Amino acid sequence: MIYLDDEEKEEVVEEATTEETSTEEAVEVEASTVESTDTETEGKSKMVAGLLQLFLGTFGVGRFYLGYTGIGIAQILVTWLTCGFGAIWPFIDAILILTGSVKEDANGNPLKD
Repeated sequence: MIYLDDEEKEEVVEEATTEETSTEEAVEVEASTVESTDTETEGKSKMVAGLLQLFLGTFGVGRFYLGYTGIGIAQILVTWLTCGFGAIWPFIDAILILTGSVKEDANGNPLKD
């Protein structure tokens, strides 16, 4: 399935309605953009993010899942550069995610319970 941002959706709908197309084609295009919007707005799971961070946190997986690539890379570097002692950071981060201190992903979407 192709995901479009709001501007792209508007362009596709405009194209479909301004060109010489039938009404059925325009409705199909509009319906498909609405369908992709519904799946886009589903938030990421707090439980999945927390468990990924708990078990694979030394690789920053929980933060990568939430879209925080910078923090994920930093967790990898700190863990490896301190010969494993830095793994306390991902562990604490997993607890923060699971308790709800991290409320949204990198795109600002709220995390689902």
